[in-house]
Amino acid sequence: MLGIVRPCRHHLSPALHRRWAAHLCGTCLALRDGHGQVARTATNVDALLVSVLTTAQAPDPVVSADRRAGPCPARGMRTATVVSGDGARLAAHAALLLAAGHLADHADDRQGAFRHAPLAAAGRHVATRWSARAAASAPRGFDPSALLAVPARQRAVEEDAGATLEEVTAPTADAVSAAFAHTAVLAGRPDNAAPLATAGAAFGRLAHLLDALDDLVDDRRHGRWNPVDATGAGVDATTALARHQVVTLAATLPRVALPDPAGLDARLAHRLLVHETDRALARTHARTEQPPTDQPPQPGDPGRVRPPRGFFTGCAAAAGLCCTGQLCCADPITGPWSGQPRSNPCASCCDCSECSCDCCDCCSCEGGCCDGCGCDC
Repeated sequence: MLGIVRPCRHHLSPALHRRWAAHLCGTCLALRDGHGQVARTATNVDALLVSVLTTAQAPDPVVSADRRAGPCPARGMRTATVVSGDGARLAAHAALLLAAGHLADHADDRQGAFRHAPLAAAGRHVATRWSARAAASAPRGFDPSALLAVPARQRAVEEDAGATLEEVTAPTADAVSAAFAHTAVLAGRPDNAAPLATAGAAFGRLAHLLDALDDLVDDRRHGRWNPVDATGAGVDATTALARHQVVTLAATLPRVALPDPAGLDARLAHRLLVHETDRALARTHARTEQPPTDQPPQPGDPGRVRPPRGFFTGCAAAAGLCCTGQLCCADPITGPWSGQPRSNPCASCCDCSECSCDCCDCCSCEGGCCDGCGCDC
């Protein structure tokens, strides 16, 4: 479900893009070290937000330490400096639990390859195994109960015909809220737990809503349950609630006390949680601004292109494969799969026409350009 934050080198300065890739690779390697090679497929481009928040609050080598990683195919067999420590381990833990729930959900619904009984059984086995491993190896002081309860709570709320959109998205919101709040514990800043819990709930709910909007056409075609229709909210109300979550994130993040607000991780957290969530909403809105129908997608219709998610998205982005397959850019992209010539929609570093600088990490249409946040590009 969680895979909405997909920045690229056109939306981040070189320094911030390298730091983002370091967190992504650190999460992947933490999954490998803690749960084996297969668990690396659970690498999630949103789970690394936990790692970013931890390091932003406590740039302490004990909590967050960088280490040198060996060659990796996702980096073109290059070595790299990656983030390790408590934050990366918590990000890996959250990614594994969320992936387990997502895998079990697909197996239960017999979606995609899991429509075949043997593969569905294998999927449930892997999901059960990942959940058990994650529950037995929770990071320092973290209670994984909120994340472990997501699948059961989700099934229960989906069986309630009178559930509202807020109730349907509550399990995901609570799980992400717990993970965000625990970054304050790891960083030794308990006063940050409350605003981070609010931010986590907003981000979790936003991810669920955008996923529902992305899946709506396909779910209608196959008769699957989707909260947009099941709650009677409709596309407009769902989009409005998603917009409210973006506003909540922008209003809550400044309340988090950071030792170095101009530091690399602090600026990266702001870019991902404020700017990139807004960009994710714009991407989804562009695909759903026309009322969904039961008609199959037409060739060359970029609004119907579903961006790849999860491990392969993260690896390709970390390898620098930007502006291909709609991995990162806000505008629809065409390519050989749509029958249209490949194009690059990224015209410039900043997407603010009022800005005269090209400093991606501090450009803001609403707050002004380069407003003292420490440009280094």
